[in-house]
Amino acid sequence: MNGVRHPFTDALYEPVGDGTVMVTLHDRTGRFTSEGRWLDGELREADPHLCGWVAGRRVTSHRVTAKAERGTNGSR
Repeated sequence: MNGVRHPFTDALYEPVGDGTVMVTLHDRTGRFTSEGRWLDGELREADPHLCGWVAGRRVTSHRVTAKAERGTNGSR
């Protein structure tokens, strides 16, 4: 499993890699955009917030990047 389970429906939300999400609920699947719009598949409903969280754009933190460049003890 490389995804997140929905806390209420137990559907599995997995990133496809092209910016879309594959949602599996029992024996039905559907593919959705990161905004939760249906693209194809038998399953036609998905949580748009969870789709965005799973397949949305990743933003790096300047704090994490700066810390990694300095090292753990703060020196460069």
